[in-house]
Amino acid sequence: MERLEKKLYFIYNPLAGKGNIRGKLYEIIQTLASSEYEVTVYPTREPRDAIEKVRELPDDYDLIVCSGGDGTLDEVVTGMMQREHKIPIGYIPAGSCNDFARSLQIPNNMQQAAEIAVQGQNFAVDVGSLGERNFVYVAAFGIFTDVSYSTKQGMKNVLGHMAYILEGMKRLTSVKSYYLKVTSAEMCFEGDFLFGMVTNSRSVGGFKSIVGKNVIFDDGIYEVTFIQRPRNAMELQEILAALTISQIDTKYMYSFRSSRIVVESEEPVPWALDGEYGGEYERVEIFNNPRAVEIRTSPEVLASLKEEEARQSEEPAENPGPDSF
Repeated sequence: MERLEKKLYFIYNPLAGKGNIRGKLYEIIQTLASSEYEVTVYPTREPRDAIEKVRELPDDYDLIVCSGGDGTLDEVVTGMMQREHKIPIGYIPAGSCNDFARSLQIPNNMQQAAEIAVQGQNFAVDVGSLGERNFVYVAAFGIFTDVSYSTKQGMKNVLGHMAYILEGMKRLTSVKSYYLKVTSAEMCFEGDFLFGMVTNSRSVGGFKSIVGKNVIFDDGIYEVTFIQRPRNAMELQEILAALTISQIDTKYMYSFRSSRIVVESEEPVPWALDGEYGGEYERVEIFNNPRAVEIRTSPEVLASLKEEEARQSEEPAENPGPDSF
């Protein structure tokens, strides 16, 4: 017997961002239901709650819509990656940074985002794996990366992204670095690093150009950046200056593209996945799962992404790392 209505599972984080979603719930649910969906609503109660809910969801659901920050989207995608039957995902951003939503041009206006979630088109995006964990747009370690999960929620709500920067600035006098060996098909290097990230986004924590040019979300390739530890105050200032203007300084930074890298260290390194704590490891293999999950975006944005991808041509290889390499 054919179903009369499609089924939609709406999962949201009531604590994300400034908690504004609480005052928007009625409008959001009305928008979701008006598209002839039978809507089930679930507020998350604890960390990793969304992973289990999505993983165990019956296969007869047609769409999952999630609302929260990048961490909420990360949990939903992680749960989806653990399913055999994949379900498209709509996203209503409600966090402090919303980097991935910005990359896919999903609006911060929750009702508009809800409309895209139910009326938009599916876009199959790459999903990263770090060990047994998944991430949507960034895996990172070092300075500024653990700021997100060590900054109190109240401070995030009041100051937004500035809270992360302020928290990180307090640490510059005692920067922690890690001696690493990094291996990929493209290159192999080792040294003392204070920061590293593997990304599939046009914006990470407010830094745009530094994640690489011509980012494509479904090409199976990541943009990789590692920043060496400065030897003195002058080098630190040069690195910070490069970050401020979102540029790669090849004297101190390795920047390249790869679908798989292995990072080995002499001590456990804490990693952040999509801005949330991802565990500590002495050895990690990070690889790309091409076009693994479908996320809704507007038809106009999807057409623009495809046109941009078609226009792009191979560019000359840039200097991948420090001048001394």
